[in-house]
Order: sequence, then C-alpha cells, then structure tokens
Amino acid sequence: MSDPRKYSSVIVDGVAQAPSRAMLHAVGFTREDFQKPQIGIASTWSNLTPCNMHINKLAEEAARGADAAGGKAVTFNTITVSDGISMGTPGMRYSLVSREVIADSIETVVGAQGFDGFVAVGGCDKNMPGCAMAIARLDRPAVFVYGGTIQPGAERRDVISVFEAVGGHSAGNVTDAELIAVEETAIPGPGSCGGMYTANTMASAIEALGLSLPNSSAQDAISRTKAEDCFAAGQAVFNLVNAGIKPSDILSLEAFENAITTVIALEGSTNAVLHLLAIAHSAGIPLSLDDFTRIGKRVPVLADMRPAGKYAMSELIAIGGIRPLMKELLSEGLLHGDCLTVTGKTLAQNLADVEPYPDGQEIIRPMDNPIKPDSHLVILRGNLAPEGAVAKITGHEGLTFEGTARVFHGEEAGMAAILEGKVVPGDVVIIRYEGPKGGPGMREMLSPTSAINGRGMSDQVALITDGRFSGGSHGFVIGHVTPEAYDGGPIALVEDGDRISVNAESAEITLHVDDATLAERKSKWSRPAPYATKGILSKYAKLVSSASLGAVTD
Repeated sequence: MSDPRKYSSVIVDGVAQAPSRAMLHAVGFTREDFQKPQIGIASTWSNLTPCNMHINKLAEEAARGADAAGGKAVTFNTITVSDGISMGTPGMRYSLVSREVIADSIETVVGAQGFDGFVAVGGCDKNMPGCAMAIARLDRPAVFVYGGTIQPGAERRDVISVFEAVGGHSAGNVTDAELIAVEETAIPGPGSCGGMYTANTMASAIEALGLSLPNSSAQDAISRTKAEDCFAAGQAVFNLVNAGIKPSDILSLEAFENAITTVIALEGSTNAVLHLLAIAHSAGIPLSLDDFTRIGKRVPVLADMRPAGKYAMSELIAIGGIRPLMKELLSEGLLHGDCLTVTGKTLAQNLADVEPYPDGQEIIRPMDNPIKPDSHLVILRGNLAPEGAVAKITGHEGLTFEGTARVFHGEEAGMAAILEGKVVPGDVVIIRYEGPKGGPGMREMLSPTSAINGRGMSDQVALITDGRFSGGSHGFVIGHVTPEAYDGGPIALVEDGDRISVNAESAEITLHVDDATLAERKSKWSRPAPYATKGILSKYAKLVSSASLGAVTD
C-alpha cells in the first residue's frame, strides 16, 4: 500500500526536514505523529456573528474525529464577515470579497503546511462557497461541515423579521416599542439565519454536490447531531486520504446538476447561482447560466420555506431534513444517483435507507402539487441584460411585471427613497453601480427589498440591480444584471420614466427604449470614479469577473 502521506511526508520526512519537525514538536507533535497523515481543520470561528460563534467547538470535534481515526489534526482559522450586520452599509462591499479571502486563505495554509486532507467548517453565507472553492482548487481529500441553523426567535421571528419591521416602522405600521421587541427577540443564539436563505441554501447545495456527509445541511447549530457530524467528518477525511478519493472524483457536471436541482426544489437563494458557478470554475467544470435554465424547466419548487413561504429550517429538520426530498427527486429521475460522495459511496447508496417524510407534514409538497412547476430561479435576458440576469420569482408575486423606472446610483439613495415613501406602486426601482466591479463587491439589496415588503408593496414594486440579493429577499426582484453599469452595460443607460417589462415565462427583461436613443445615451456616458483606489476593494475590482461567470478573481 502506498504511503497516504502524499503531502505531509515532504514536510516532515528525512534529515533535511529536521527544522520542520522541530517547529512541530513545539505545537504538540510527537515523533509518532510524523508518521500519520496530517488533517487540517479549517475553522471559520469568530465571535462577531451568531452564525460562527460556536464553530470553535465544532472544529474541536472534527479534530477529535481525525485523531481518533489515526490521523494528526492541526486546526487553523480563517476569517468571516457578517452579512446581516453589514447589510445596507458600506461594509457590505466586503461580503463577497470575503468569499475569495476565505478560499485563498484555506488554499494558502493547506498548500503551505502540506496537509494530506482537511475538514472545512463554515457557518455564514460566504464561508460555505469559500470553503468549497478551496476544496475544489486544492483537490486533496476533504469534507465540508455546515455549522448548522439557528433556532427561531420569539413568535417564530428571524433576522428577516427585523429588516421587514424597519420597513413597517417607516410606513407607520410598526411602533418604536414593537420594533425594539422584534430586534431583541429575533436572534436567540448561535447558528445561521433560519429560513432557506443563502446559508441553508448553500449547505444543502454542498451536501447535494457530495462534499458533506449525509444530513450535514439539516442539523441545528447547537445539537448532539451536529457535534457527531463534525467528529464523523474528521474520521471521513482520514478514510478519504487512505482511499485516495479526491474532490475531482466527486465534482462532476452531474454533481453540479444535483446541487442545482436540490436548490430549486428547496426554493433556495439566488446567491446559489453565483456561488455554484464559482465552485464549478474552481473545479474546472464548464457550468453556465444556461444550465440553470435547462435544469429549471424540469424541476419543480416543492419547499414552502421562508422567505417566500412559511417554514424555518429547524422545522424542516424536525421532519427529516432534505434527504427524504432528495430521495424523492432521485426516484423521479431528477438526480444522478451514481455520483460519488465523501462517504466513499454514491448518492443513491447514501439515500437507500432514508424514510419518507411523515404523513401530514406541509413543508415539502408532493411532486404532483408543487408550489411552482418549474424553477423560481429564472435566468432573464433582453436588451437590459444581454449577458443575463437572475430573478427570484416564486409565483407569489406573479410572473410578469411592467412599470416605470426609478433610477438610483447606489443602494443608499434607493433605500432613502423607499423609506421616505417616494417609491410607489408601479415603480421599477433600479439600483445600479453595485456590481462586482462597480460596487465593488456586489452588495446585497436585502434592506431595500425588506423595506418595500415592510411597506406592503412586495407585489406592486419591482427591484432591478447589478448587485445581488440576500437569500432573505423576496418579491419581484432581479439581480446580477450583466454587463454591469460600471462596464457601461444597458442598466447604466436607464433614465427615470423609462418603461421596463419583465416576463418570467418567456425569460425576458426589456427596456422599452429604442436603439437609437440608447446609442445616444451611451455616447454621453462615462465611467464614474472607482469607489476605492487602494487596498482589497481596489484589488478585487481589478481582478473580478462578471457575475454571469461567478464573480471569480482567478
């Protein structure tokens, strides 16, 4: 049998590596440990957000699992930032940037230290795709562990309840005291935001990709099952190292199709489009926006989950999580059962013994009674978005919209107009210069969409942006418009009063302005000064690709 220490042996074997061993003795290695496969534990612990405040304990469990299996665990940290805290502020520009920093930092540590495999534990929105991108890039045996979902707050509140209460307060429907009550009771403890928002969406997608152990996506943050999941992940990586199973053995185009299918059935976040494109890029898999359209035509929306629906992730966990849904999708021929996973078994084998949901549950609809017969993630094209845009249209808000443009340069201006009552039914709010380059960082428009919803206009006002949306956004929302305004895309040429129509059934987004007028406007357009001229935001803006390609920097 070949030595499983493919990478660590280069670091610790032989006379010339005595200095390396000397350094490692100081951090707790024994002489026997040098003969064991080294398993890195990438922890996204931080006390700055509830999503990640408990992850140090989960990382410790993963390390115990790796050690118990016969490896030598070494724990290291990477960053996180909180979308929920930075939302609506200049700080949100760093959110998508942090995805790249997380991927880069994990790649850097694992590559430099010569780990033979690793566990990555993530909790907040950008942790998960960042970890998965690093796993794909490094192509060393690895398992992703989701930190788990938060429990609902009082009266089933969550973070979106707070954002929408702000809109209700501006409309005079929520008092000062009521707003404070919502604020103080919506977030009861550790875990990621509790609906089918970006964190739970991406956890489900990564499990469907085969990079997590079965059921890792559907466990409460503070639970015995989540601790057991982490311990098992440490063991699983050791087994993958010995078996020589790498992410490239798992991450096929079919695996990404499984992830897209699962996200659609769960009515997941639009961010899944951006992140799955980025993970596929890291894995060298030719995934495109057209794949979302192709798959979306045959996959129904089945989960009645927040934000558009009723239920929280903890309630889905209580009836069995996503695995019974995946088994149903498999039986309908909508998943590829022969895809390999980190268990060393195929997806079909992992699902073989899964029991169906209990009778009477109302969270997951049957295949013959879907919430929507095809995908809620609609890739739109037209003269306003010739390279594509991503709409989240669940059917609750209708399938078509036509209205009058109200144009804002940046989120702050749009948010102020909404809160001041200047946005009225029939408006199409355009928030531009928020793309990957122009923002930079492609801020999420959760504050504006929540303010619109809080003022009771979710089905009467559309919002279009070259930025993106939180998984908590709902209503008639279209993001990821490409080319972005900063690159002179048509969204930069829209003026107040222009008519805009969106048709989800024909997948069209149309600016009703003739070509000659648009050409005249383009001749007068000039790119605004960059938001940042030094530091990470400037570097990111210079490197980042279009949102239609996943907003990657490599």
